[in-house]
Amino acid sequence: MSTNAFRPYISDDIVGVEVGGAVKNVIAIACGMMTGAGFAENTRAALITRGMDEMKVLAEVLGGRRETVTGLSGAGDLTLTCSSTTSRNMSLGVQLGQGIPRAKCFGGKPTVVEGEVNSISVIELARRVGIKMPICEAVHAVLHEGAPLGETFAQLWSRPIEAEPRTLDLSIDHPADIAAVTNLAERIS
Repeated sequence: MSTNAFRPYISDDIVGVEVGGAVKNVIAIACGMMTGAGFAENTRAALITRGMDEMKVLAEVLGGRRETVTGLSGAGDLTLTCSSTTSRNMSLGVQLGQGIPRAKCFGGKPTVVEGEVNSISVIELARRVGIKMPICEAVHAVLHEGAPLGETFAQLWSRPIEAEPRTLDLSIDHPADIAAVTNLAERIS
């Protein structure tokens, strides 16, 4: 399969590759939503980084390897999909972040957006295995539960502050959670 313009890498971690391929689409929609709402690269970097963490946790729980998700099939695809204006996932998010109703996105033309469907299966799977995927949950809520984008992402940002790495067992209430929710929800709506 390799050519002078294409270099593949080999993996035996089918679970890790599949999780990376599905979840990156959902994270790209989140990045698009925030970009469309007027947020800049720092917000996208935070979503990509924390989104990759959601990917690693899900892959590991399902028997995949974290390092697969940090490789090309995870981090590589995630970075590209969350940064490309040609990504249908990112494009859908941008339009939704700009306040365009889903039915009018892509000029009203029916367009398959993998992350829209992936958000359903990813959240169902995460709930079944008992893990939290806050970014994916936020995207799912906006796309499939009619949750308002501004309030949903404001609640995401105002979640309790956790330690990184997860080996530090620490959680602190966000000091400005109510003000953050109000301010961000107003800014996006």
